[in-house]
Amino acid sequence: MVVDKAALRALSYGLYVVTARKGDRRNGQIANTVMQVTAEPCQIAVVLNKANLTHEFVATSGAFAVAVLGEDTPMAYIGRFGFKSGRETDKFADLSCADGETGCPLATDYAVAVLEARVVSTLDVGTHTIFVGEAVAGQKVADGRPMTYAYYHTVLKGKTGKNAPTYSGAATAPPPSPQPREGTMKKYVCQVCGYVYDPAQGDADSGIAAGTPFEQLPDNWVCPVCGAGKDQFEPEA
Repeated sequence: MVVDKAALRALSYGLYVVTARKGDRRNGQIANTVMQVTAEPCQIAVVLNKANLTHEFVATSGAFAVAVLGEDTPMAYIGRFGFKSGRETDKFADLSCADGETGCPLATDYAVAVLEARVVSTLDVGTHTIFVGEAVAGQKVADGRPMTYAYYHTVLKGKTGKNAPTYSGAATAPPPSPQPREGTMKKYVCQVCGYVYDPAQGDADSGIAAGTPFEQLPDNWVCPVCGAGKDQFEPEA
């Protein structure tokens, strides 16, 4: 029987930042596969790609922390942990982030809850490893609504990273948007993270004024979410 990927997309997920420490280095990544697997003892599982630096840190230290992101989390924050590599950038730069009982950094910004666990078992599943940890600490940090993966895709228009367990290659093209009226400027979409550059809004954080067409952006302008260059953008369908 052929697996219909539309059936897989019916499965429910959340959006989390999984963090770990290796020596004096801290790292974290976006993950959508985190779950509680038992109540007594309380154990939680995370699924991490073997190619990711966070995987190395968890495997080495035997501990991890999870931040449950709220719906108010901006795409730039998700992009910091989801579309950039800890081998090339310090993801915790400019963040106020305390260490927990396990030594793992607690990414409390935009989180509704944080949990810490020490690894008690692992399962090799090919490209990924399932780390099961016994929870040693946890706290509610805000009253917001936890972000679901469906919310991330349908409301924030986010994309699935290629190292995610649920990645299935190029996404199915969305229904065509209404054609812009004559004289209006076309929006451009980042093919890496899904960020949409809207000329009507510009990019204030990068000094780009509202009303600036994509074609007039400086050659060194990059996606404010994932850092991709202009050549990684395509006109919105």
